[in-house]
Amino acid sequence: MGTRRTYGSYNDGCATAHALDLIGERWTMIVVRELLLGPKRFAHLQQDVQGIGPSVLAQRLQHLESEGIAERRHLPAPADVDVYALTERGLRLEAVNTALATWAADSPGLLWDADMSPDTLVLAMRAHARPRVDRADPTVVALHLVDSRREGAAPVAYTATMTDERTTVVRDAAGPAAPHAVLRATTRALKRVIIGGAALEPSPDLQVEGERGAVDALVRATALHA
Repeated sequence: MGTRRTYGSYNDGCATAHALDLIGERWTMIVVRELLLGPKRFAHLQQDVQGIGPSVLAQRLQHLESEGIAERRHLPAPADVDVYALTERGLRLEAVNTALATWAADSPGLLWDADMSPDTLVLAMRAHARPRVDRADPTVVALHLVDSRREGAAPVAYTATMTDERTTVVRDAAGPAAPHAVLRATTRALKRVIIGGAALEPSPDLQVEGERGAVDALVRATALHA
């Protein structure tokens, strides 16, 4: 198979065409998406980007490195591992990811019942995020998401903070010291609430500890439809 020709090679000087030369090849933007919330090891990327082979993943990461969008870093002991991370330029692609997700949300072909990785679901929550309007003091929820696509997957920790100015959700391995509530859920269960509009009902796949009102506020602040 020959090398894919770029739009630039056809004398197309449009910046959009150049952007597609950088991130438009199959899997590239999906790899970027999975790095937007923080660095990951190669093996973890392979788990999160289901369907991609190791050679293709390596090629996409090499391309992103060569374009200054991603970089490989070595974490010192005790981790002592190599990870891939987005550069400052790469992190600006969250706005692109948000715009694409918002544009496609009303597509009749969107697979509403398909699963999402933990980071992908949190990125959707960030895309829909609104300030908390009923309380000025910060409200903090520790969020632990388990990837529904993989049996035995370990939970991924995030911290959601709501104020009257904004709502943020970040990946946070340490977790907040004293959250108002803890929400533990599978990605499938929380997606039904955040994107599908289902009521937040405790179940084996969705558990609330602490202030239920704080979790309800998080849903109101990050659901697709307020």
